[in-house]
Amino acid sequence: MAEVMEIDRQSRWLIEAVMAAGGTDEAQVSEVVLDAKKKGLSLIDAVLDAGVVGEEEFLREVSARLALPWHEGDLLGENVKELKAACGPALAIRHRVVPLELNKDQITLACYDPLALEARQILSRRLPYSIKWVMSERRKIRTTLGAIYGVGADTFEKLLEGRDVDFENMADKDEASVLDEDDSDEASVLRFVNQIIREGLLQKATDIHIEPQHDILRIRYRVDGHLMDVPVPERINALQSSVIARLKIMSRLDVAERRVPQDGRINLKLEGKSIDVRVATIPSVEGETVSLRLLNQERYSLDQLGMEDSVRKVIDEVLSLSNGVILATGPTGSGKSTSLYCFLDHLNKPETRTVTIEDPVENKLPGIVQIAVKPEVGLTFAKGLRSILRADPNIVMVGEIRDTETAEIAIRASLTGHLVFSTLHTNTAIGGISRLLDMDIEPFLVAASVRAFLAQRLVRKLCPKCKVPMENFGEEDKVALGIPLELDGQPCRAVGCGDCRQTGYSGRIAIYEICQVSDAIQDMITHGADENKILRQATKEGFEPMRTYGWRKVMKGVTSIEEVLSSTQTGLGARAVE
Repeated sequence: MAEVMEIDRQSRWLIEAVMAAGGTDEAQVSEVVLDAKKKGLSLIDAVLDAGVVGEEEFLREVSARLALPWHEGDLLGENVKELKAACGPALAIRHRVVPLELNKDQITLACYDPLALEARQILSRRLPYSIKWVMSERRKIRTTLGAIYGVGADTFEKLLEGRDVDFENMADKDEASVLDEDDSDEASVLRFVNQIIREGLLQKATDIHIEPQHDILRIRYRVDGHLMDVPVPERINALQSSVIARLKIMSRLDVAERRVPQDGRINLKLEGKSIDVRVATIPSVEGETVSLRLLNQERYSLDQLGMEDSVRKVIDEVLSLSNGVILATGPTGSGKSTSLYCFLDHLNKPETRTVTIEDPVENKLPGIVQIAVKPEVGLTFAKGLRSILRADPNIVMVGEIRDTETAEIAIRASLTGHLVFSTLHTNTAIGGISRLLDMDIEPFLVAASVRAFLAQRLVRKLCPKCKVPMENFGEEDKVALGIPLELDGQPCRAVGCGDCRQTGYSGRIAIYEICQVSDAIQDMITHGADENKILRQATKEGFEPMRTYGWRKVMKGVTSIEEVLSSTQTGLGARAVE
């Protein structure tokens, strides 16, 4: 604590503001402030990044102590074009201020860091107006800057001015692998592309699509499964070919080849974290489109899946088995691979050898041997799986069962004492049985090897900041929707706020149905029973349709009625026994 006593007056004032706004650990706050001061960083940013206090509460406290007005509501003004002309992107984005209002010789600017005195002095000198300062939340400032100027607008403006645009030597620069913010004034296509990717990661996008249109380069992020247009700088089509060329160079693709699709990968780092990016180009009549799949190399645990007790109990049972096949089913993008990674991580022990074959390897798991399919050299799922079985594995994961040969090898591997995980493209858990039979797998082999079919979908979670309970929701509503009357709780509806980009949702969670293959179901499969009969038997044994699982999440206020209805179907997986 001796070091804390030496903090200067400004830092001490800031620490007091944090504590007054709800901070609980003064020693931790002091350490954060001291470290930022020592490194010459923004003290406001350091406090917010450390998460030692709520953002709005802290900034409101700073606003009150400095007698600066607090701006409520939306920061997007009515005369956006006029405001953009008055305060350009180079000033606004660099110094993190939003122009709110222009009245003759006075401009109102919203900021979140009033202690950035150098920025205030630069703005006073560069803008031909007197400045009225107000404060708002950091997240609102950042979101509004993107909405007004477009992603990477400050760099883009400098590029159009002709500053440091070295297109010929773009391939010679290695710093493209690091996405951390660079405060230098250097403008380059490299930096502009990095800003596009960085912004996608900050918004937790899973995909970025860069699509040339007739008169503009459209950029879209897929966030929580839904595509959203990203505001872009005006005249961005002037650098369309350079942006696409930069991405192709980063992913080691042939820049000169524009006639056929290409696939590549980029390895990036953001704040010390590794990001793997799959890149796919497709030639279109307007030019090449580039799709980026962002694969955050995070380790997931079984507990993070948020499974209801009924499903988690079955999962724990099948994961304790020493052999058999466990199949995850669902359409593309339903989270099957993530679930399987969680299972493998849960079973990953020093005494266990786990080998996977995937197309491609999406997440790298420590302690697990992972093989990527390479059809161009003859390494297919079937051939790779045969080799794996000669390498003394205990657990095997096959990225996808696509053909009869792979299915047969996987099943025979389970019958010889291996625990095998894989995925199938079917809509329901019980539909996985029919899919294997359609692949000409003998019914007795399916019955003897498969231990469980797990079907899943991803639904968006309601934003915890703005969701509100649904009023007057009673038994009649439950009956109309098919919600079991015994489920207690209160459904909530989406509203929308700054935290969730006005969507009402933030993040996603999986909803499941799982069919454990019991002795009775094994007998039915062997004798060729249809799906309806198997469903009835599974229901007697406790099988719960995916929609019912979703209703549990609805009644707990986790997701909305609309999400469950749109993500589940009224087919076999949603029906109970008639």
